Amino acid sequence: MPLLALGVSYRAASVDLLERLTFGDDDFTKAYRRVADDPAIEEAVILSTCNRVEIYAAVPGYHPGFQAVKRLVCESRHVAPGDIDEPLYSQYELDAVEHAFTVASGLDSMVLGEPQILSQVRDALKRAQKEGAAGRTLTALFHSASRTGRRVRTETGVGAAPDAFVAAGADLAEAALSSIAGRNALVVGAGHMAALAAKHLRERGAANVRILNRSTDRAARLAERTGSDHGSLDELPSAIAHADVVVSATGAAGTVISASAIGERRRPLYVIDLAVPRDVEPEAATLEHVALVDVAGLREALSVRTGEASLEIERARSIVRDELRRFTLRRRAERLAPLIHALRRRGDVIVVSELERFRSDLDSLTPDEREAVETMARGIVAKLLHEPIVRLKELSEPGTQDAHAKLLAELFGIERVK
Repeated sequence: MPLLALGVSYRAASVDLLERLTFGDDDFTKAYRRVADDPAIEEAVILSTCNRVEIYAAVPGYHPGFQAVKRLVCESRHVAPGDIDEPLYSQYELDAVEHAFTVASGLDSMVLGEPQILSQVRDALKRAQKEGAAGRTLTALFHSASRTGRRVRTETGVGAAPDAFVAAGADLAEAALSSIAGRNALVVGAGHMAALAAKHLRERGAANVRILNRSTDRAARLAERTGSDHGSLDELPSAIAHADVVVSATGAAGTVISASAIGERRRPLYVIDLAVPRDVEPEAATLEHVALVDVAGLREALSVRTGEASLEIERARSIVRDELRRFTLRRRAERLAPLIHALRRRGDVIVVSELERFRSDLDSLTPDEREAVETMARGIVAKLLHEPIVRLKELSEPGTQDAHAKLLAELFGIERVK
């Protein structure tokens, strides 16, 4: 079954559009129900992260698959088709496979080598399998993508600085406030990005770091690890009032920090919004003494020093190419396996038929002599079939393999091979 990848990412989409497209926990089940009802989509896996929304699908063909998957995105997220026409991209077959491997490796991330994407790829497959939407084709694709990502992590230096994104935000805050040292800091959230933020703020000498989260237990655990204070989101207005730096990185579906929660300020406040969808109401940036940077702003501020990283990037891309070749060969072998088995069965039938035809001539042979004749006959047939089979594998590039398989089947009188 052909593979299709269709999506929208940070490369061409605004933060507003990515927010509208992002799938929440309650959205996946409904979307996968649409997959089950659409005959143009055999399998699907939805990958929804801060920086991208992509759907990988096994489809009967490119054009019906493209229309069906695009319709799935628009109807699931209540977005007009015209809103995603410009940033929408799609890849088919090997291009889709290569894209999946590149994404899982962190090579297509806003922050090169970000650590979260590999686990997000794994989780996307698990969710699709749980919903009954991922079958053999996409399971094989995502397992290979995960393997590629693991190799890039372990065999290259890509991703050696996974907290670069948080560091970029901290750099901007430090520049705006002259220094973070001696300042009061507030971290909203208790996940991975929040932990990185607390770490950076501590390392830069923040006098006090307070962590607020919907789950106070999680806030307490993070606070203990980072030497911080903690509390619940109910304390948000008062905590902001005492803060000089606020970093928000929750997984909430809507606004967590409103402009009214910040209120009037008499001293500078720097707010870093690391979440998609955004945690902080954009109107907060209009408040006096308040500076706000979100993912879009950090995207501009963050630059990868490609000169220094080029060698590691090339090593990572070499791994992607190697895994792509392995995946292609394995997939090709699976597609050709029925025909190859049929050819070999045909050879066995011919050997048995010819031995039976000359049975009377062979009756005078000793058992050892008869076994030698039979072995020789099977060997001749095997050698005659070996070269066509090898050539079939070599010639079966995308777009030609079905034609070559059909021709070989016709030449050997095999009526139908699936």
